[in-house]
Amino acid sequence: MNTLLGRRTRVLAATTAAAGLMLVAACTSSDDGGSGSKTAAGGVELVKAGQLTTCTHLPYPPFQSEIDGKVQGFDVSLIDLVAKDLGVEQEIRDTPFENFKTGAFLNSGECDLAAAGMTITEERKKNVDFSDPYFDATQAVLVAKDAGVDSLAEIKSKNVKLGAQAQTTGEDYVTKQGFDPVSFESSDAVLNGLRTGQVKAVVIDYPVVQGWLKDKATADAFEVVDNLNTGEQYGFTVKKGNTKLVAAIDKAIADARADGTYKKLYEQWIGPYDAAAASPSAS
Repeated sequence: MNTLLGRRTRVLAATTAAAGLMLVAACTSSDDGGSGSKTAAGGVELVKAGQLTTCTHLPYPPFQSEIDGKVQGFDVSLIDLVAKDLGVEQEIRDTPFENFKTGAFLNSGECDLAAAGMTITEERKKNVDFSDPYFDATQAVLVAKDAGVDSLAEIKSKNVKLGAQAQTTGEDYVTKQGFDPVSFESSDAVLNGLRTGQVKAVVIDYPVVQGWLKDKATADAFEVVDNLNTGEQYGFTVKKGNTKLVAAIDKAIADARADGTYKKLYEQWIGPYDAAAASPSAS
C-alpha cells in the first residue's frame, strides 16, 4: 500500500537528528468517495484526507526498512491492515526516534500514529496512548566471535566495549546494569559499529538480530551469546485521547490473529511462528 519517494539524510550518533523527510505514499482514495473528508470509517479523524499517516524511524528491520524503493516490514504490514479497514492508504514519514517518547509528531498533527518497534512503558504512556501489545520482544547480546565473551556478565567483567541504539529500552537496560554503552543513532549504525570494530558487543532487540544473522557474512563474524527477557512488548502509539484510532488498530490486530494473517506476516518478516511466544501476555 505504501511507497517510498524520499530518503532521510543519515546523521552520526553524536549529532542531533534533523527532522525526517516525508516518505510519501500515492493516495487517491478517501472514505467518502473523494470529497476530501478527514473522517474515515468508524469516525476516525485523520490528519490528512484519504490516508493514514504513520511516523516511523528507519531503518529497523524486520519491522520497517526500505526494500526495493518501498518501506516494508512487519509493522508496515500490520498498519496496512488498519488503513484497509479505514478505507484509506498508509503514508510513512521517517522521523527521529526521540520524538516517539514525547509524541511530538502526534501532538503537532504531522502523523496519526507511530509504528517503530515501540516498547510499551509506563513512562511513555504519560505522553501517548498505546494500542494492545502486538509483539513480545527480548534483547539479544550479539558479539564478535573473537571477543572472547559468552554472556553480558562477561562483557562487563572483561570491560568489553558495548554498543546499543540510542533512546531505546535496550540502552536503558544496560545503563541500569552499570554499563556506559556507545550510543548509535539507528539499528544499521549499531551493526556497522560491530563490523568496524567500534564496539565488540551490542544489545538490541532479538528480532533485529535474527534478521542480521540471515546474512552469511554477518553470521560468520558474530554470534548471540545471551538473550535477555526484559518483559518487553511492542505497541503502536497515537495522540492521547484518540480512542477511535486505538480501537481501529486493536480490531485490526485481533482480526489478523483470528484469521491467520498475523501468523502469515510473522513468518514472512520475523521467522518461524511460535503461538505461545508470539501472543502477548497481559501487560
